[in-house]
Amino acid sequence: MSDVPIPIPPELVEPQLEQEPFWNYKDLLLFLLAGIPCLALSAVLAGGVMMLMPGVPQRKAVALLPAQFLGYALWFVCLYILLKTRYNRPFWKSLAFVAPGEGLGRFVLYGPMVAMIIAGLAAALHTPQVEMPIRELLRDRTSLVLVGIFAITLGPIAEELAFRGFLMPLLVRSTGPVLGALLTALPFAVLHGPQYAWSWQHIMLLTFAGCAFGWIRLRTGSTVSASITHAAYNLTFFVAYLLQEKDLPSKW
Repeated sequence: MSDVPIPIPPELVEPQLEQEPFWNYKDLLLFLLAGIPCLALSAVLAGGVMMLMPGVPQRKAVALLPAQFLGYALWFVCLYILLKTRYNRPFWKSLAFVAPGEGLGRFVLYGPMVAMIIAGLAAALHTPQVEMPIRELLRDRTSLVLVGIFAITLGPIAEELAFRGFLMPLLVRSTGPVLGALLTALPFAVLHGPQYAWSWQHIMLLTFAGCAFGWIRLRTGSTVSASITHAAYNLTFFVAYLLQEKDLPSKW
């Protein structure tokens, strides 16, 4: 008898599991480096548009927020190109920006719940009142509207895609889910440090919030669920700010 190997039926061959995530730390570095020219280009383009439109109200928020919108868009276009050219993989699905298996309504409720917990921790830590630069963007109705829209739309979506969608899977693969979520929350908190005069209490609270968003991402496998919670969290604090601030613009 000849030693001819007997072919194994395809249905009996165990599929090889693909490494998740499929990107690596080199890709993360490329993504980070792309942010500098993207944000710089967006600032130049937004400034040029403002110069060509003298009728637009000259407000800091009117100049800053469109530049941020454009900068984030260019930055994620770079990530799209990276995932497509290096791996030929889809953008949204790769970053788990898909609806979770459960309803989305509960994640709207999670936002205020996280905000209330953070507020309680802030009181326990005797968190100081700091002069936040963002207050300079809230001196008129137009700026308030723009900041509010940014805080509950592009802001949380972009941050969740970058941190919980792209960074956290790498760190979870390297360190495990608990430490991975914590390590992702730390740079998320540091990114917001300048807004709070680098108060350690605020940095700690933002780290806790980032861990909460990371836990939701891990539990549901969906960046959409984390984004909704993040947006509802921002909306809760934004409404609280409007209710307690006494020197809001008077012309409404």
